[in-house]
Amino acid sequence: MHGAKSKIADRRLRMVYEDEWLAVVYKRNGLPSISTGKGPGEVTAHSLLADYMKSSGQGRIFIVHRLDRDTSGLMVFAKDERTKRAMQDNWDACVLERKYAGVAEGYFDREEGSVISWLTENSKSMKVHACPYDNGGKKAVTRFRVLDSRNGLSLVELELETGRKNQIRVQLASMGHPLAGDRKYGAKSNPFGRLALHALTLVFIHPVTGKKMKFTSEIPFRL
Repeated sequence: MHGAKSKIADRRLRMVYEDEWLAVVYKRNGLPSISTGKGPGEVTAHSLLADYMKSSGQGRIFIVHRLDRDTSGLMVFAKDERTKRAMQDNWDACVLERKYAGVAEGYFDREEGSVISWLTENSKSMKVHACPYDNGGKKAVTRFRVLDSRNGLSLVELELETGRKNQIRVQLASMGHPLAGDRKYGAKSNPFGRLALHALTLVFIHPVTGKKMKFTSEIPFRL
């Protein structure tokens, strides 16, 4: 099992790595991480992994962190509550690197930098809003680096220092560069037929073995 690329019944989710404590998967866009409350039978990354665990004679599976439904890329799940708590309770110390790739509208005025803002969610619209000063919201920090720019779009590598809901989406929109395909936050284009955001790299300290674990995936966007 150690490091095995095992089979999951649905092509929207692929096993990248698993051992007796955790599983790292590649989620395609359009698949929710967990239930959205649509009722029994809803297919999610969690439900597919739960089915896989059952079919392979293992126990339960526990969500450690989430990706938006329309974001693709790498996720980690725990196989027991102790491992889940070890990662979640020590997330900032445990996770060394989380990088995303996104395609944003327009051209940036600098090749790299950081975005710092305070995020609040409107309970009616379910949209997150960014404020450039401390307004009582949750502080969010994202570093960005422009990889390519053409055709009115910019391919950007994004690294999270904090992990807030819709963080990358709302912060880029607040800069005047919403992600392509992100109508919720003001995008006017949709060249890829999807939200142009991908969880590219995940580096963390294994909560049980203490080893440094690094996982990377290919950028699915080309300008």
